Amino acid sequence: MVKERARILVVGGGYVGMYTALRLQKKLKREIKRGQVEITVVSPDPYMTYQPFLPEAAAGSISPRHVVVPLRRVLDRCRVVIGEATAIDHAKRTATLSTLATEEEGTGTEELSYDELVLAPGSVSRTLPIPGLAEHGIGFKTVEEAIGLRNHVIEQLDIASSTRDPAVRDAALTFVFVGGGYAGVEALGELEDMARYAVRYYHNVQADDLKWILVEASNRILPEVGAEMGTYTVTQLRRRNIQVLLDTRLASCADRVAILDDGQRFPTRTLVWTAGVKPHPVLAATDLPLTTHGRLKCTPELTIEGATHAWAAGDAAAVPDVTADAPGTETAPNAQHAVRQAKVLGDNIAHSLRGEPLQTYAHKYVGSVASLGLHKGVAQVYGRKLKGYPAWFMHRVYHLSRVPTFNRKARVLAEWTLAGLFKREIVSLGSLEHPRAEFELAAGGRPPHDPKGSN
Repeated sequence: MVKERARILVVGGGYVGMYTALRLQKKLKREIKRGQVEITVVSPDPYMTYQPFLPEAAAGSISPRHVVVPLRRVLDRCRVVIGEATAIDHAKRTATLSTLATEEEGTGTEELSYDELVLAPGSVSRTLPIPGLAEHGIGFKTVEEAIGLRNHVIEQLDIASSTRDPAVRDAALTFVFVGGGYAGVEALGELEDMARYAVRYYHNVQADDLKWILVEASNRILPEVGAEMGTYTVTQLRRRNIQVLLDTRLASCADRVAILDDGQRFPTRTLVWTAGVKPHPVLAATDLPLTTHGRLKCTPELTIEGATHAWAAGDAAAVPDVTADAPGTETAPNAQHAVRQAKVLGDNIAHSLRGEPLQTYAHKYVGSVASLGLHKGVAQVYGRKLKGYPAWFMHRVYHLSRVPTFNRKARVLAEWTLAGLFKREIVSLGSLEHPRAEFELAAGGRPPHDPKGSN
């Protein structure tokens, strides 16, 4: 039994937010039924995105709907609010929210009171003041961006196939990815695989006409899988005629020309930015302690240092790694830790409400797996190194075991099975980004993406 009625506010509907709320639903089921506990989840989207599947969604191997988990369905005993927390005053136990309703009403923000706070807003793309990046860069952090990128790549093949201008053709067939971490390498590998397959249906575009470029500021890619596997990945990508440029930075992408700091220039209509993430801006709008990198200072029990009734985990939290040999080491901000932290976090909140001792979060990093396209991958798990098909198979098995809900597991497995029996889908649904364009044109207006239009 909880000692007193508690209103729990969970900020964020990602890995930590959703899994923590799921755990609380299970651990506090009786208290919720009696009205002693109330859980509110604030999320900008009505779903949680399983980001490791974004590259396969972009390549068409998985339907976009099966990459996301609807929050209202799985959090049936929670109140789900679609909106953003713009500020938090923990001293007063209030959060300032901007929701779809407040925007529609024009009444400004609203305040929500709470007793226990779980701060898990995740992270946002880390960008730099590079000329042209805001105008021409494409992110790869959401399912909308993944599907938009897929449509964009196929659209470039259509442009190259139909243009008579060699410069337009060359720019359309040049694809530049900035960032050699998981997101950049897996997205590049899957999309190159998809495009290589797609060009067989174009009479005047060959696979060798495509130019793929990976730009990485450090001297290695995929540091999570170790130096040896990182070197192997570079070799495999270069064998596929992908240029891997290490110790290189993007200086400008103005006028759709990617200019690198070593002077190389690549006219391109596709520049994908995956060069890291940074803490969510809401963290700076709180009265809670932050590290020099802008993350919340946390204890091994996942409480926020110096603040009672405040908890955090995932990308937003600097959690001490109690399994590390070196003092001061923090857990890596990745899904492997986030999911496990959420379980401990949910348990600890229940323990705290019942006056029980808290658990310490301790998980030794077991390794990483990465896909480089269909039947290609690298992995380092428990010190063992895998490459090629075995690594790719392990990548699929691991993430299938981790994607939430049996419903999603079954659907993803079914799609993989069907994909093995039939040919790839290479259709582009570009109109999804401007669904009213045709109707507006028929009604006498202009498509929203028309530069001469009023929109």
